[in-house]
Amino acid sequence: MAVGRPKAEVVLSAEEHAQLAALAVSRSLPHAMVARAQLVLWAAQGESSTVIAERLGWSMPTVGKWRQRFVEQRVAGLHDELRPGRPRTYGDEQVAQLINRVLRSKPDNATHWSVRSVAESTGVSKSTVARYFALFGLQPHRSKSFKLSTDPFFVEKVRDVVGLYLNPPDKALVLCVDEKSQVQALERTQPVLPMGLGYVEGVTHDYYRHGTTTLFAALNVLDGSVISQCRPRHRHQEFLGFLNHLDHQVPAELAVHLIADNYATHKHPKVKAWLARHRRFHIHYTPTYASWLNQVERWFALITQQAIRRDSFRSVRELVAKIDRYVTHYNEHKRPFVWTATADSIFEKLQRICKVINGTQH
Repeated sequence: MAVGRPKAEVVLSAEEHAQLAALAVSRSLPHAMVARAQLVLWAAQGESSTVIAERLGWSMPTVGKWRQRFVEQRVAGLHDELRPGRPRTYGDEQVAQLINRVLRSKPDNATHWSVRSVAESTGVSKSTVARYFALFGLQPHRSKSFKLSTDPFFVEKVRDVVGLYLNPPDKALVLCVDEKSQVQALERTQPVLPMGLGYVEGVTHDYYRHGTTTLFAALNVLDGSVISQCRPRHRHQEFLGFLNHLDHQVPAELAVHLIADNYATHKHPKVKAWLARHRRFHIHYTPTYASWLNQVERWFALITQQAIRRDSFRSVRELVAKIDRYVTHYNEHKRPFVWTATADSIFEKLQRICKVINGTQH
């Protein structure tokens, strides 16, 4: 009677059994690793190599190989061995030189590096340069804009405005107020080509101008509703008219805190006189060059994107009607913008930006 090679006995400790059980049910590990863990567990239960091979759909030599690997190296033996591959074409020093060139210099004939210009300058292939750009997160073709406030009372104003967002006063309404001036009624010179399967909407690049309007808006920080009014101009007279409109719209028993920027219209003597006569109104100015503190600016971006920019208007009246319809619909489905940044977190971010700026000065 022929006798085959004896099987290596598989005996598990409690720790190994728990570890293999976790590997055997994992959904994130490679399938081969999961199958090897199952193989060892079945072998420890006394299953024959033939049965295990049928369950996994493997050959007998493969089952014997991983069974023996576990006996000799335990759980670590179930991992794939490192395989020799093609040696790297460029060493760490060459890669560092390429990255430093992109970070610390500019090409002679351009404002920023591109994959092609770096490839031409260094002799590295375009595909390799592109791979290094992706690996290190280099995007020389992009830039972000910023503006630091020069307001001497920047800290005080930020704490004032952010305090209204995070801890609004009782029996009061906080309104972010501003105007979007020179909203143009533009009529495309040719009909819009509708969007279809496989191609986007087409509009002509030129247009007829039919005048402008100024959109005054007050965003309610509490519920996200908007009080708006369109006026032909954006002088202090129109702003006073909008303040009177707010006075009629807001219940008389509520105090009104207005957040506004430093535009001259908002600080006109007649506006200050109006505020002095209407004691329930309190105005809070954002710091200079810090319009991002005013939440109504975000709403202006929404109405521009969703209702104004891509439409065509044959008159200012059509434009105003479209704005009014948008505001009505928006208020029916209103949602407030959730402000989470504290004053201290804003100051910390600005401090990091200032350190970066100081590091770039020579």
